Amino acid sequence: MEKVDDVGESIKGWWASFNELLQTPLFSFGDSEIDLGHIFYLVVSASILVFASRWLMRLVVNKLLKNTAMEKGMLQSVATLVRFGILVIGFIVIFQSAGIDLSSLSILAGALGVGIGFGLQNITNNFISGLIILFERPIKVGDRIEVGDIAGDVISINARATTIITNDNISVIVPNSEFISGTVINWSHSDRNVRFLFPVGVSYKEDPEKVKKILLEVADKNEHVLKSPPSSVMFDEFGDNSLNFYLGVWTSTHIEKPRVLKSELYFEIFKKFTEHGIEIPFPQRDLHIKTSPVTVEQIQSKLN
Repeated sequence: MEKVDDVGESIKGWWASFNELLQTPLFSFGDSEIDLGHIFYLVVSASILVFASRWLMRLVVNKLLKNTAMEKGMLQSVATLVRFGILVIGFIVIFQSAGIDLSSLSILAGALGVGIGFGLQNITNNFISGLIILFERPIKVGDRIEVGDIAGDVISINARATTIITNDNISVIVPNSEFISGTVINWSHSDRNVRFLFPVGVSYKEDPEKVKKILLEVADKNEHVLKSPPSSVMFDEFGDNSLNFYLGVWTSTHIEKPRVLKSELYFEIFKKFTEHGIEIPFPQRDLHIKTSPVTVEQIQSKLN
């Protein structure tokens, strides 16, 4: 029994020494004395918080946001924002529960916050614009758009910027604020069916009905032109040198390359017009030259 009592006393003595060591102040932080106990509590609590925030971020992505219509880049950005918010709130709670006075950091945090606010003004503007794009959905991945002088397909929408790839396979990073403050042309907002109007001119001696029939046949045989809605031919005007028409065709495959479709149709139109003897006019001008009698003496006097 004496040995058991001795062991118990030893454990109590060791534990008392350990507690005394943990409670030994190391340094001061504001009005708080920081000891090893505080540091141990902070390390353990911070580790648990980081693990929990990571788990909650995966939960938000996989269970909640995944069932929404968010784009992948925006989904990841929102999840990261959620984790950041959890970490900030969690660390404040940990410091307060540890009895550490954070009032000494208030002035520094305020000044730092103002500086960061000015420095991150554009980033915040683009992030909020990204949220507006997320909820209003003026554009989405796969849309054919024009913003400013840039035309291309949207391939990703992230928290700060949207990536557009042009016909030349060049990726252009556009800040999200451009889509909110500027004018955006979305060629495929409701669907990818787009109509193009291609001008065609023929000589005055040609029959408009015959021209219309040939143009509709050319459009009908092109595999990239939709059958519904149907193509149309509009008699636009009596031009200076030609009868001017517009061939209107609908397509869903050449929305990003209308010049290719235009080239295909013009090649076939030229071929059909040649077969049917339809003349494609070129501009004609009458040149009038006025002459006046000039003597040889007058020419020689001007030369001299």
